[in-house]
Amino acid sequence: MNISTISQLNLDKELETIANKVLGDQRINAAEGVLLYEKAPLGLLGLLADHVRKQKNGDDTFFIRNMHIEPTNICIHHCRFCSYSARQTGNAWESTPDEMLDIVRKLENNIQELHIVGGVHPTKDVTYYGELIKEVKKIRPDIFVKAYTAIELDFMISKSGMSLEDGLSYLKACGLDGLPGGGAEIFDEDIRKQICEDKATATEWLHIHEVAHNTGIPTNATILYGHIENYAHRIDHLNRLRELQDKTHGFNAFIPLKFKNQNNELSNLEEASVIEDLKNYAVSRIYLDNFRHIKAYWPMMGKNIAQLSLSFGVDDLDGTINDSTKIYSLAGSDEQNPTMTASEMAEMITLAGRKPIERDGWYKPVTN
Repeated sequence: MNISTISQLNLDKELETIANKVLGDQRINAAEGVLLYEKAPLGLLGLLADHVRKQKNGDDTFFIRNMHIEPTNICIHHCRFCSYSARQTGNAWESTPDEMLDIVRKLENNIQELHIVGGVHPTKDVTYYGELIKEVKKIRPDIFVKAYTAIELDFMISKSGMSLEDGLSYLKACGLDGLPGGGAEIFDEDIRKQICEDKATATEWLHIHEVAHNTGIPTNATILYGHIENYAHRIDHLNRLRELQDKTHGFNAFIPLKFKNQNNELSNLEEASVIEDLKNYAVSRIYLDNFRHIKAYWPMMGKNIAQLSLSFGVDDLDGTINDSTKIYSLAGSDEQNPTMTASEMAEMITLAGRKPIERDGWYKPVTN
């Protein structure tokens, strides 16, 4: 697709201008981002997002052999969208360090990444979680440990009496390789007050990631969409991420996370449609011009929609998971026992006309 092709689509002048900017590899502004959400046909969004994807990654599409460890569902916070915490389920549980390390001992040698995320436990500080990483690295010094959301870090480091800089440096010395992107939800302060009032603010979330980047710890970023936010809120969220990425270049990937409406306090809300899901992937790919990767988290979206998202700017399908997370299963995901083999992931990517690249936590290709 090129500029002459765009002129043949009979778009209104505003959309044609935006489309030509994207095809010319020019940055669009916030107002133009909102306009894409509001007025652009889905087909146009797919074409523009696909252009950006190809510019950044060609047809390479990434996946990883990974496992999740969820230390506990006990949490001090009261997020209205959560279906996972002990407060919501009425069933509190907490894994011991030995139980978690036993999982690590049983991992296959080709598992590349360990993802550790759970509730914000009221009595556990940064030393507890740092020691856990140290022990993980004794068992598997080669594995990429991606652990602890900014929300978890905000509490555990403060509880230890450390500064944020010292706490993150300590965790890095323990073996922390990267941060997940959870806890971002929506940055708009008014919306945040309505859905997760008692957790770290948007400013705090962004600051934690900035300090992580400056400490040499790469991170991911997320958005929770499809609840009470509007398009302007989504673009504001993307814009704050884009501004931080301009400053630090520390984000690896952006992962849109869809609100699921089962077993939580927002169950009265309808979930976003598949059309809205694809639109969100595409606009995210177009707007976040300084992010290399857009990830579709298939345990949330389901395998079929994740595969379809590859035509709307996505170049990463996360990993094999091996039925090691229940966060979205409890919220009503179709994938109640999320697991795929590496071969299945590669086939899904190939059938979508893309080139499967098995990666490590640093996005370097691996061979097994």
